[in-house]
Amino acid sequence: MGVMKEMEQSSTLFGANAPFIEELYEHYLASPDSVPAEWRSYFDELRGGAADVAHTPIVESFRELARNRKVAHAMVDEGTMHKQVLVLQMIGKFRVLGLYHADLDPLKRTPPPYIPDLDLKTYGFSESDLDTEFDVGSFKAAGQRMKLRDLVDALGETYCRTFGSEYMDIADTATKRWVQGRIEPIRARPSYDAARKREILERLTAAETLERYLHTRYVGQKRFSLEGGETLIPMLDHLIQLAGAYGVNETVIGMAHRGRLNVLVNTLGKMPSDLFSEFEGKHSDDLSAGDVKYHQGFSSDVITPGGPMHLTLAFNPSHLEAVNPVVEGAVRSRQHRRGDTRGDQVLPVLLHGDAAIAGQGVVQECLNMAATRGYYTGGTVHIVINNQIGFTTSDPRDTRGTLYCTDIAKMVDSPTFHVNADDPEVCMLAIELAMEYRQQFHKDVFIDLVCFRRLGHNEADEPMVTQPLMYKRIAAHPGTRKLYADRLQAEGVLHAGEADTMIAEYRAAMDKGHHTNKTILSNYKRPFAIDWAMYMGRHWTTPYDSKVPIERLKQLAQLSASVPEGFSLHARVQKVIADRREMAKGAQPLDWGMAETLAYATLLDQGYGVRLSGEDVSRGTFTHRHAVLHDQKREKWDAGTWIPLQHLKDGQTTFEVIDSVLSEYGVLGFEYGYATSDPTRLVLWEAQFGDFANVAQVVIDQFIAAGEVKWGRVCGLVLLLPHGYEGQGPEHSSARPERFLQLCAEHNMQVVVPTTPAQIYHLLRRQMLRPYRKPLIVMSPKSLLRHKEAVSSIEELADGQFRPVIGENEKLDAKKVRRVIVCSGKVYFELLAYRREQQRNDIAIVRLEQLYPFPHEDFKAVFKGFPGVKEVVWCQEEPQNQGAWYRLRAYLRNDMPEAGVLAYAGRPVSASPAVGYMSKHQQQQKQLIEDAFAPSLSGGEMLIRR
Repeated sequence: MGVMKEMEQSSTLFGANAPFIEELYEHYLASPDSVPAEWRSYFDELRGGAADVAHTPIVESFRELARNRKVAHAMVDEGTMHKQVLVLQMIGKFRVLGLYHADLDPLKRTPPPYIPDLDLKTYGFSESDLDTEFDVGSFKAAGQRMKLRDLVDALGETYCRTFGSEYMDIADTATKRWVQGRIEPIRARPSYDAARKREILERLTAAETLERYLHTRYVGQKRFSLEGGETLIPMLDHLIQLAGAYGVNETVIGMAHRGRLNVLVNTLGKMPSDLFSEFEGKHSDDLSAGDVKYHQGFSSDVITPGGPMHLTLAFNPSHLEAVNPVVEGAVRSRQHRRGDTRGDQVLPVLLHGDAAIAGQGVVQECLNMAATRGYYTGGTVHIVINNQIGFTTSDPRDTRGTLYCTDIAKMVDSPTFHVNADDPEVCMLAIELAMEYRQQFHKDVFIDLVCFRRLGHNEADEPMVTQPLMYKRIAAHPGTRKLYADRLQAEGVLHAGEADTMIAEYRAAMDKGHHTNKTILSNYKRPFAIDWAMYMGRHWTTPYDSKVPIERLKQLAQLSASVPEGFSLHARVQKVIADRREMAKGAQPLDWGMAETLAYATLLDQGYGVRLSGEDVSRGTFTHRHAVLHDQKREKWDAGTWIPLQHLKDGQTTFEVIDSVLSEYGVLGFEYGYATSDPTRLVLWEAQFGDFANVAQVVIDQFIAAGEVKWGRVCGLVLLLPHGYEGQGPEHSSARPERFLQLCAEHNMQVVVPTTPAQIYHLLRRQMLRPYRKPLIVMSPKSLLRHKEAVSSIEELADGQFRPVIGENEKLDAKKVRRVIVCSGKVYFELLAYRREQQRNDIAIVRLEQLYPFPHEDFKAVFKGFPGVKEVVWCQEEPQNQGAWYRLRAYLRNDMPEAGVLAYAGRPVSASPAVGYMSKHQQQQKQLIEDAFAPSLSGGEMLIRR
């Protein structure tokens, strides 16, 4: 009877009825008319016309109340019950909206907006309710029950001070509970001892004093000052030390130019004397080009509570956020080297500007890649140096289309901690939360460091021209260091004059050219380091041995075409695999797909890893590769695949093949970062069509082409760019070889156009077997993948090497040859067919397989066999203003017989890479072939149409 009576006295909302209420509320949210009228009325009143409120806390509270019989009994009347529900609703509102009332702007430019949901009056509470105790559900500030006045104070202190939390949009309840469990018990306010506070001030002093020292010593020189955002330096130091305590052994940092010099000196320990030399125009002669001081990278080793940590600051160009995927790729490479599959040992840290993170699309690309199998790095710590202004733009109506610059974090359910840079201690708290979150959840996390920019975009810029109001406030701001020093003196942590002594000591160190970072290690020999010395100073003609015993080659061929018993292949794939088995026996000539596969197989067999990524690469855009086989009878979406190249032998090196997200910029940047971190793996990126590389032009121009001469970054990345004119239109014909050739200088990269399976086999092997690491740009074929004459024997693979020039293949009377046609790519086979048809045996056809570095000696050797040559014709499929003609013309003229005439045969100049009409394509193709054999030749000069 006692139990029944207690149930009669309790509200129908408590105890076992809570799931019923939850279900009713879910139905109501989906369709208000689907619930009974009395419930609809109640829920309408609860919401008060506002958007949906978090109802999980309400239900949890009901469950707690059911356990606490005393409270439940006291709330049997409907009015008290309603107030309890409103209390829980208010807690949810503070968690969601408290951020909008947070004191985040050091300049205090705008008052907080009025938000009814954060006003106690909105809920109808009276003065007498303030001392009433209510159940607080999942709110963690105190016990299960709090007086209303204490609850309101706690909510304001937790969510509306200098630490703003943005996490309630995250779908995962456990993540939200984790954040609440970290900030609510301490009311988003850390507690540090005096020693820790002094450390923070010392780092702030270092950050501010370095900037002021440089400002007076090198007046007017660009440095992209950190002033106004100096709190970044103690934050980075704290992050590094915490990461070490969590077991991180390496940290790779990517950032733009703002504050870079400060990070170099005060965080990574670059000697100020070296920085001063750069300001004074002194430079090393090791690099032919070099770069400005605020693009430089650096590496060092520091001591942490968990042991030594290697720090790397990645080199970067002025293209904002371009370094992001490069950092992620470098981290993935280091993780692979350590066997760190979770990302526990190597940490990526990205520093952003507020305008850049909201404005640059590569940020979205990197976030989209972050959780995928091929690009996962275990979570990145993002810190936004939010100085509330772009170059000259600070009006919120112009800066972005979202409220916060970090709103892009929502796409990957990342929490964002917004902090006021003038409160360094809550900034340290944000670092602690971010690092713990990253190590526990292995996801990205964001810190929005709201600060200001004391000077202009650069030191020669006058910001008052466009930002008079903002810069009046900045001029009146004493600086974060001063504010914090005054605060510590008021707390009794500092004695009078101690803060000034810190400044004097730092300036004295600067005068001596020393840094003051006491954690820097000297002469530390770190594990997993790679010695790049053997790859430096090499020439592309460096000898190498590409031979593989034919019996081993045949074994590998059979293994690469093996399929587990019971594995059901698609009929088309079954035919490909059956043909490859015949190729392995030598019964059929090898096609392109098989030769490429054997290049990977032999490298894997010799201990080189292989990583191939891009859109649809496992199958291949043109269905030629089939590196991943699919069981047609599989019953689970995530099972039933077989990768033969991962099963060549026990203990083999890894073969990764990754069907990338639909991205070029981010993915190619990632692979560049990966390749620059490991010379022992063949890293390849394949474009779906060659001209899709256009989207990644920043990576090609700033990193791939110029990274070595600017920064000394050696890179063996391979780009496979399908190229060839088959009438598929402007966007699916040309990989734009002219763009790559324009970038070629100082032997900075290799551009090749292989035409046979043996050539691609030897080319890929050459890339690893030579102690020579330069980017390799391959104009790979499309129609040649299945051309009946573009085949090779297995003996050609077992022996030989890549041939930069392939001379005349057919038997001609050398004395009668008067003309040599030089070409690259698939047009060779069309020229060959035309010559046979026309029986023009007085014309030889030579294939230039390597366009750059130009193979001068090999090319000259061609003409020794044809003493009577008077004419050399360069034939290309591309328009005259595109392709290789203008870049190679001087080389051709220099290396051909002196008395000969150099001519051009190809498409006329065009604004588009190719025509869109098949009939016009065929007409042009026919004409350029005929022009190569025509008695009257074109000089190949640009025709000017008036």
